[in-house]
Amino acid sequence: MTGRLIVLDVDSTLITSEVIELIAARAGTQDEVAAVTEAAMRGEIDFAESLRQRVATLEGVEESVFADVLAEVRFTAGAEELVSTLQGEGWTAALVSGGFAEVVEPLAARIGIAHFRANRLEVADGRLTGRTVGPVIDRAAKAQALREYATELGITPADCVAVGDGANDLDMMAAAGLGIAFNAKPVVQQQADVAVNAPTLAAVLDVIER
Repeated sequence: MTGRLIVLDVDSTLITSEVIELIAARAGTQDEVAAVTEAAMRGEIDFAESLRQRVATLEGVEESVFADVLAEVRFTAGAEELVSTLQGEGWTAALVSGGFAEVVEPLAARIGIAHFRANRLEVADGRLTGRTVGPVIDRAAKAQALREYATELGITPADCVAVGDGANDLDMMAAAGLGIAFNAKPVVQQQADVAVNAPTLAAVLDVIER
């Protein structure tokens, strides 16, 4: 099958962790950030506001934190199998993340994904400023990214699969022909077309290739 697109969330979907929490651990604000992340994932707080609050706690962290975090993050079991299998069948894979391009871009490169979209952290004098730069990748922007990638490929959103775990992924999953909740929050499982609760991301293949 050709002419298909899979769009994957990154934090807690493609990888096992939340990158902002790994950075916050080095800033000493992990508990504060985790509480806001949980509220956002449950849909209790607007993503853009939650991002602003969490990033503000990272002010002063050295830019070298990106290399530290990249060394620490791990792909979810089955992530590489999922991507390589679908790409071998002619699919295009893209990453769309409410996380940070400084980490998402090298992760995408590791598994041969050319398309990605994520937030960017502002850096001045080698340290994080506690702000982002450029457009915020929130739930609406995630859905827009899926539509834009589909247009670039000459397909419709109905030919797309979106996989995610948090409320920030709901618009993207609704825009896709198939929205898959992967080990997701209850509100996401309820609204997704399919919920996959499994230790491996490769289990998504069973849903896609039925």
